[in-house]
Amino acid sequence: MNNIININGKIYELKYDYKDNDKLRESLNNLTEKTYGFNFEKWYQDGYWGNLYIPYSLTFDNKVVANVSVNIIDFYVLGEKKKYIQLGTIMTDKDYRNQGLSKALIDIVLEEWENKCDMIYLFANDSVLEFYPKFGFVKTNEYQYTLKDFNRINGGNIKKLNIKNEEEEKFIFDIVSNSLCFSKIGMINNPSLIMFYLTDFMSDEIYYIKEHDAIVICKFEGDTILVYDVFTTKKSKLEDILNMTINEDIKTVILGFTPLDTSLYNKNLLVEDDTTLFINNKNYSIFEDKKLMFPILSHA
Repeated sequence: MNNIININGKIYELKYDYKDNDKLRESLNNLTEKTYGFNFEKWYQDGYWGNLYIPYSLTFDNKVVANVSVNIIDFYVLGEKKKYIQLGTIMTDKDYRNQGLSKALIDIVLEEWENKCDMIYLFANDSVLEFYPKFGFVKTNEYQYTLKDFNRINGGNIKKLNIKNEEEEKFIFDIVSNSLCFSKIGMINNPSLIMFYLTDFMSDEIYYIKEHDAIVICKFEGDTILVYDVFTTKKSKLEDILNMTINEDIKTVILGFTPLDTSLYNKNLLVEDDTTLFINNKNYSIFEDKKLMFPILSHA
């Protein structure tokens, strides 16, 4: 791979897989913070940034000015193991935009990875919906499932976990790492991505159901609960776990993943603000045909 890139007469250097380079990682974090309002430093320092998140960056004067990250994610999709690549953290420094840097990086990444995986996909914001079809990406619908008819079980032993406690963090990591799959499209072998969420954005949304030895990541909003995901090593029914999670105020359960048994649930077209799924693969229609969604905690 040529590491010197000439774009419109300007010379950039391609850097990739550099998480242990302190200066480049800091530069990537700075651009990510400016663009998206977060960074990866805590994730790295906590030891969760492994080999499955690979930034591909263009640098100028040793500064990261554009980036496309490759996320290697294994899924069970309708019972079959698949290797997918999610492109994320796609960004360009404001002083370098509209100069073809993102296009150059996406071309590099597609050439490197399209024959090494079963699918490449990304989530785009509304301002670039016309950009990704130029690379063969197809806009794809997702479907979300809700439950309104449930049997609330009172008396369950529900505990809110504190991931800032070292022992509880290890407990959470162990269950997440070894959990059974409750989803028609379920992420596997990637606890590091889940911990990215749990140690930061969702640190206050982690619950433990003792009867099922289950961890439920969920958010209570009035009479609705959004269940991002469920993790357990025990053979339990998803609905039994959900019934012990909800309280007397809850009237609607929204799932952040596609349940294995959809017959009990209402299905709705997923509409998210500023988020559209694009798939670069001839098999993109599986999401429409089988009415699927990528698990929320698999978004990178």
